[in-house]
Amino acid sequence: MATNKAERRQRIKYSIRAKVSGTAERPRLSVFRSNTAIYAQLIDDVAGHTLASASSGELKSEVNGFTVDVAKQVGQRIAEKAAAKNIAAVVFDRNGYLYHGKVKALADGAREGGLKF
Repeated sequence: MATNKAERRQRIKYSIRAKVSGTAERPRLSVFRSNTAIYAQLIDDVAGHTLASASSGELKSEVNGFTVDVAKQVGQRIAEKAAAKNIAAVVFDRNGYLYHGKVKALADGAREGGLKF
């Protein structure tokens, strides 16, 4: 049994990763959220390569802070990069975070950008 929040998230993350895997045709969209930023990566687990990435750090000149709107823009940015590499469908990996707030906003932004989950 998990004794703290980090261990709980780690256990959920391992459970998700046991079921979710990305390929070159349908990579895994992995989300990482820190206290100050949010990151998204398209990962081909078969080859072990990151195909594209986007983060709120890329948007520093355009926005201030770390809000749901910033997370949505990161989702749209990763969708643009995926479209440039002819990737239309992904497998979503919430990485142990609740599908709520910033993680949900990133997913919605990626969907609006044209990615299919």
